[in-house]
Amino acid sequence: MKRILLVLVVLALAAGAVVWILTAPKPLAAAALPAHKADPANGERVFWTGGCASCHAAKGAKDADRLKLGGGQAFATPFGTFYAPNISPDPVAGIGRWSELDLVNAMQRGVSPEGRHYYPAFPYGSYVRMKTEDVVDLAAFLKSLPAVSEPSKPHDLPFPFNIRRGLGLWKLLYLDPAPVTALAPDAPAEIQRGRHIVEGAGHCGECHTPRNAIGGPDRSRWLAGAKALEGDGKIPNITPDTSALGGWSAKDIAYYLESGLTPDGDSVGGPMATVVDNMAKLPAEDRNAIAAYLKAVPPRPKQ
Repeated sequence: MKRILLVLVVLALAAGAVVWILTAPKPLAAAALPAHKADPANGERVFWTGGCASCHAAKGAKDADRLKLGGGQAFATPFGTFYAPNISPDPVAGIGRWSELDLVNAMQRGVSPEGRHYYPAFPYGSYVRMKTEDVVDLAAFLKSLPAVSEPSKPHDLPFPFNIRRGLGLWKLLYLDPAPVTALAPDAPAEIQRGRHIVEGAGHCGECHTPRNAIGGPDRSRWLAGAKALEGDGKIPNITPDTSALGGWSAKDIAYYLESGLTPDGDSVGGPMATVVDNMAKLPAEDRNAIAAYLKAVPPRPKQ
């Protein structure tokens, strides 16, 4: 019996060691950064594509106040309440002391400068598909914004969701830089550009794709609509199914992203209104690319 207990203890310790190794944060080393001179102008384009102000500016902020990224917005989810952090260039309350590598690791590995896992409420599951050069450009643009001294609020999460180490297992399942939608090698450049935006910085799938019990996206129903993370609302299906965007032309979609007006004259509302505010600041070629991609993804029926 003692030998059996000893074997069980050894097996348990070995299993624990394996899990500990598998769940360790995996940041990039400095050598992984590309040789790239930061372009703040492109960083601003990435900023609006990624909708940074929608979460990190004060709720309801307008105009210049949307560039004050002091955080604080609350997002109540089934896993607890998450608070958007301060990502202004304040050296104490914000990310003013972060290096380019720090931002790359945060956005593409979900790892903090201190080596801790970030929760995927921060959509690094999509940002991992961005070009690293774009993240470096974004870092340069963020440094040009107003510093806000308001400290970040800690998340309010119950057990076991307050144990960050388990996020390493979540990442093994869902942190994947590969494109979600397969395209032919000779697919039009506009559609490929749209995929890069929608699946990467635009992180459209974070809201429009249903999730399982542990918050992982169901990629078999990519962009097919989902339950809203907050409240009882529904996020619409944006595939070209007849129950969704099948009756919209690519021009209709691009115009909606610019103006917030649907083909039947209705206007955007709710959280999507801030998305349109962001998209309206992009070049028309980016909105056209998003529209082309959304018309090219597999249609998914409404459920």
